[in-house]
Amino acid sequence: MAGFFRRIYDWLLRLFWATEMDITMIGLQNAGKTSLLRVLAGGEFTIDSIPTVGFNMKRVQKGHVTLKCWDLGGQPRFRSMWERYCRGVNAIVFIVDSADREALPVAREELQLLLEKPALEGIPLLVLGNKSDLPDKLSVDELIEALNLKAVSHREVSCYGISAKEETNLDAVLQWLIARSSK
Repeated sequence: MAGFFRRIYDWLLRLFWATEMDITMIGLQNAGKTSLLRVLAGGEFTIDSIPTVGFNMKRVQKGHVTLKCWDLGGQPRFRSMWERYCRGVNAIVFIVDSADREALPVAREELQLLLEKPALEGIPLLVLGNKSDLPDKLSVDELIEALNLKAVSHREVSCYGISAKEETNLDAVLQWLIARSSK
């Protein structure tokens, strides 16, 4: 019976206090953007994810907040689209494979190029070091240093280590995003 009342309560929250926010998820290829989005949307992690061609969009419902998540391809030919899909969003989520140290200089450069765009000034940035379940991963402090996040200005910046596979720290990610739904 309690489950019935909870469903009614959740329905009323969505009906009268619903909030929708736009999130853009970007990062280099193989960082785990699509896998993370699939897990956040309630699906299961799969190791053999197909690379995103262009973009995917999924809605993730958490309480009275609907996250409209744009998952953009990370291959070089799709990076020119990143700015267009980041304009006017509530938050930019930049996902990095925290175990792929060789890709970090390119990730840093792509992130800096994106954040220099005047149209994106002030949009909060959440950097996620994915694949924290792997043994050779960077710590959050190492990731902040490698991506030069302390130099980022004119916006709020946060950084978390996560694992889409193990679903590690995803609650903190959702809380961070939902807290920005009213901004």
